[in-house]
Amino acid sequence: MKVVSFFQLKEVRWAIAPQDLDAIRAELPGVEIVSVENEADLPAALADAEVFVGWTFPATSFAGAKRLRWIHTANAGVEANLFPEMVASDVLLTNATGMHSVSIPEHVLGTMLALARNFHEAARIQARASWDRFGVIAYAGGIKELDGSNLAILGAGPIGATLARLGSALGMNVRVLRRRPDRPVPGAEAVVGPEQKLALLAWADFVVLATPLTAETDNMIDRAALAAMRPSSYLINVARGEVIDDDALVDALRRGAIAGAGLDTFREEPLPPSSPYWTLPSCIVTPHVSGYTPEYFERTLELFRDNLRRYVQGERLRNVVDKRLGYVAE
Repeated sequence: MKVVSFFQLKEVRWAIAPQDLDAIRAELPGVEIVSVENEADLPAALADAEVFVGWTFPATSFAGAKRLRWIHTANAGVEANLFPEMVASDVLLTNATGMHSVSIPEHVLGTMLALARNFHEAARIQARASWDRFGVIAYAGGIKELDGSNLAILGAGPIGATLARLGSALGMNVRVLRRRPDRPVPGAEAVVGPEQKLALLAWADFVVLATPLTAETDNMIDRAALAAMRPSSYLINVARGEVIDDDALVDALRRGAIAGAGLDTFREEPLPPSSPYWTLPSCIVTPHVSGYTPEYFERTLELFRDNLRRYVQGERLRNVVDKRLGYVAE
């Protein structure tokens, strides 16, 4: 059985270390694992491969990968791997669901605190070497407290579920939107369905987007959604950039229709220098780092090795994606 490993995602490249490749070969002697580092070599390597592990399987190579039976993506979001030929096939898709259930919620907490305490304005004042206490206190309607504020989480996967628990522990009132509202979320005082989205947004002081990118969530934060939010509320996105209508959000931030935003993911990445997000004073931009942890690659390899053992032994794999839904169904 041949496994092809290829990790390249935009400006990020990684390869499984030689000692780890040797360890996999020693543990599973029937497995031939090939690490490809040059994209030009990928089609030939995939021609007789049964398994692919990486971030994104190249759609252009799918037709030529006649023996392919399983794709494992090290991403939680799988939309790039759900091209029509893949969805229609019997090739299994697994992902990294759960691997970011610490780093991303902590990133969200940090962003919420930065926005609530006006750290982004304090940093600008510091750059001017100005002792402007009132400038920090009064910015964007004043400093706020998380304790007692309303947190709306859109998405109830491992990231949303962890954030609900952490938000509740900080004294926040937490409500969660999920596709199946009959399933409770620990820490949330209420769980609502998509039809209650606007009412949820109107209630919230902080709105966190933690949904997968699907046909239902594409542009889910549009002009109507932003109009439902309070002028004192904040929007934080750790999902995918496509869940937001950028023109609508830029307009809302410029008009002060919402107090601010914390954005870690974008429709176009790297975010181009011409993007207005860079210069909007009420917007905190981070370069898609919420999922990073010092143990990222170690955990990526650990999950794949466990699934590879299961695959070889004919056992059920972890994190099997429902290709119709676009995420791991509970």
